[in-house]
Amino acid sequence: MGAGQTGMLSMVGTPIGNLDDLSPRALDTLRRADVLLCEDTRVTAKLLARFNVRVPLERCDEHVIRSRVPCVLERVGAGERVAFVSDAGMPGVSDPGRHLVDAALDAGLPTEVIPGPSAVVCALVASGLPMEHFFFEGFLPRKSGQQLRRLGELQAVPGALVLYESPHRVARTLASIAQVMPLRRVALVRELTKVHEEVVRDVAPALAERIAAGPEVRGECVIVVEGPVEGEAPQGTDPAMSLEDAIVAGLAAGESKSQLAKRLAKEHGLSRSQVYDAILASS
Repeated sequence: MGAGQTGMLSMVGTPIGNLDDLSPRALDTLRRADVLLCEDTRVTAKLLARFNVRVPLERCDEHVIRSRVPCVLERVGAGERVAFVSDAGMPGVSDPGRHLVDAALDAGLPTEVIPGPSAVVCALVASGLPMEHFFFEGFLPRKSGQQLRRLGELQAVPGALVLYESPHRVARTLASIAQVMPLRRVALVRELTKVHEEVVRDVAPALAERIAAGPEVRGECVIVVEGPVEGEAPQGTDPAMSLEDAIVAGLAAGESKSQLAKRLAKEHGLSRSQVYDAILASS
């Protein structure tokens, strides 16, 4: 597109699994773009090859996006059509794309959103849980103590909770949810829109036990937690586990006894041998 014509920053939603979910409008936007910014050029190149789209690709992930903002604004201002896609789903949700929209709006430049699949919304619908109100948390902290504290804060949210999690950490996260919100139903949704899409739902402790005892979880996971239920412990209570409860949760999540002893010794200010003896006594 030449100078003097109206440029546009297009945030384009792309498939989260099944490539056939790319909309005609999204495909047309990609084909007409002067440049396509993406998180990973290798991932996006596969999508473009599937639909025989030829457009210049430029990496624009979380490590470089802030430095790219001035150039993007200049190109849109000069009349070019600049499109941005994340690796999957709606750009700007758990990816750095929002920085471009924020800067373009501040600069008074035109922007548009081309709707597409969203793991958050798909998981909510697949869960079958009440979702009149919901809160998207994304990824919880990895450290056990921080994770429990954050879940304690989220307990007060008056709606369903949506969490992202990797398959190798999901059992441990479910055990934490069971500790803080034991009366709530929880749905584990994995491999959304793909051949092996699966929804497993139960009360939090039962689901945590089932996943810990089952085969290794595979594929990207979304966890949906039911909103507050009657009879739940008062909101704002201290979510920190006793040593005994932490041992039970760690073992249920499949953590080895030696690793569990090392972690809990640090968290509870005890010697590793003390914790290991407690683990042996409870197992």
